Amino acid sequence: MTRVRFISADGREEREVEAPAGERLLDVAQADGQPLEGTCEGQMACSTCHVIVAAEDFDRLPPASEEEDDLLDLAAHVTRTSRLACQIVLTEELGTLTVRMPKGAHDMQRT
Repeated sequence: MTRVRFISADGREEREVEAPAGERLLDVAQADGQPLEGTCEGQMACSTCHVIVAAEDFDRLPPASEEEDDLLDLAAHVTRTSRLACQIVLTEELGTLTVRMPKGAHDMQRT
């Protein structure tokens, strides 16, 4: 199991959930009601599942692919530790992964 700590864009709300190894961060976030659209279903056709990974956790993730980097160029509010949640697969080795929603994150499928 991996623990995922979700922090709202304004930093006021924090939730921690457990997720089994092998799950994509996007699926865990959506199951927890986090505001990630992810309309491309992980097919790398959009950048709507962008999250900001905590600096202390970022280097423990495998590097982003060139395609992911290109898609992040299209996202708003990208930082040095930004990643697409659809491309992060949780592993036991991660322990706890902390991510923050970028400013303006919302789930268009629910609005």
